[in-house]
Amino acid sequence: MDIKKVAKDTAKVLTSYLTYQAVRTVTNQLRETNPPLAIWLSGFSSTGKIQDGEAYLQELLQENKELAFRVMTVREHLAEEVAEYLPEMLRSGIQKDNMEHRRRYLEKITQLEIADPSLDPEKQTD
Repeated sequence: MDIKKVAKDTAKVLTSYLTYQAVRTVTNQLRETNPPLAIWLSGFSSTGKIQDGEAYLQELLQENKELAFRVMTVREHLAEEVAEYLPEMLRSGIQKDNMEHRRRYLEKITQLEIADPSLDPEKQTD
């Protein structure tokens, strides 16, 4: 397992997600201050290119550099705010979720065993 590659891929996905969140934030702000521009940004963003945050920003820079800079500023702010909490939230969230999956699985297999009368020790005859 190449941990550095996993970390790099994870960072890329997280960067794209923060770009998406920044676009949502900017769009919501524009709905109040400049509705036509909010509609334009929503349309521009709905084509699927936002899946890759860096490619999306490159295209947005060509179409509307002011909006692109605004999205980049919001994305950077989000990254600074999220970075403080993310490592512990990620670790504890995965541990909690894994424990819950294991618990459900164990409950399920235990119920299956009890439901099978041939496995009930009280009903077995010697």
